[in-house]
Amino acid sequence: MTRLAPSPAFVVDLGRLRHNLAILDEVQRRSGAKILMALKAFSMWSVFPIIARTLHGVCASSPWEARLGREEFGGEVHSFAAAFKESDVQELLTTSNHLVFNSFNQLERFRPLWEQYAGRVSVGLRVNPEHSEGHTPIYDPAAPKSRLGIVRAEFEGKSLEGVEGLHFHTLCEQLFDPLERTAKAFEEKFGEFLPQMKWLNLGGGHHITRQGYDIDKLVELVRYFRKKYDLEIYLEPGEAIAIGTGILVSEVMDVVHNEVDIAILDVSATCHMPDILEMPYRPEIKGGFDPDEKPHGYRLGGPSCLAGDVIGDWSFEKPLAAGDRLAFLDMSHYTMVKTTTFNGIQHPHICTYEPQTGELKVVRSFGYQDFKSRLS
Repeated sequence: MTRLAPSPAFVVDLGRLRHNLAILDEVQRRSGAKILMALKAFSMWSVFPIIARTLHGVCASSPWEARLGREEFGGEVHSFAAAFKESDVQELLTTSNHLVFNSFNQLERFRPLWEQYAGRVSVGLRVNPEHSEGHTPIYDPAAPKSRLGIVRAEFEGKSLEGVEGLHFHTLCEQLFDPLERTAKAFEEKFGEFLPQMKWLNLGGGHHITRQGYDIDKLVELVRYFRKKYDLEIYLEPGEAIAIGTGILVSEVMDVVHNEVDIAILDVSATCHMPDILEMPYRPEIKGGFDPDEKPHGYRLGGPSCLAGDVIGDWSFEKPLAAGDRLAFLDMSHYTMVKTTTFNGIQHPHICTYEPQTGELKVVRSFGYQDFKSRLS
């Protein structure tokens, strides 16, 4: 696959995508939950027809994402943002099935708008259980002073008229146990409101398709809330759909030396893999090992002028040279959706790979006009 693809290129393995969807389908069938795909993590719409055969719809964080979901995915569209403009709400009421507000201020400010869509758009509130399971503050919605979700104290004296559901989302790439603890904290604080609700959204961050996830306990938890409160239950993972489905193909352009050997690639941390710098984290490379584990060690860096455009340190069995290919693993989620054209760096091609036939298809290539059109 690495040699078949142009470089740089994101390549999505359709076989692995179907594998993940089969696991999610099992969860839906056994638990009765409806699973949505979080577009913020993965919005490669050319593969939506495959995903839509299994999942019930998408969750969106903006009017543009909601429109993409409505036009290209079908099914249900659930929308949430930390705050909306009036024009956002007007548009989202025409594209969404669920609209979730982040404050009582916004719920009441836009009540005259959303009440006109009663029966067509279900309105909910995002709550903050004030229970943190996050390991990285930038990705922890329940961190102290978080702007995401309404804390329990804010419910005092407020009207829930017209509100049909509650939503919480506090996890990030985690297995089941953090969800179990969070659900308990949520129920302790907000359980009194559930009998008057129609639905409960358990948010995203669930690594359901990762090895080691306790699917049986997830099914049990969903059944518990459905039976006790007579609710429709939603899950909206992003990573779980795309885990292990994609690689980012790169090419070594040069090798320089400054205390260490440095391989300069045609892919960039800041342009193509920004979570490397934001989280930070170190991705896996096919045939790459920890520093000093193999005889030939390199620092890998991108082509941009950012001094910190460094992907990390690896070692290899053989020395690297210009023209060699490297494949970064697990590069479907939170990569394509976050890329930039900073410095006019070549944007990676977007490809699919069908293991049943061995076909690699270039779905989209990007050129100068794509870069220019983002400027004025």
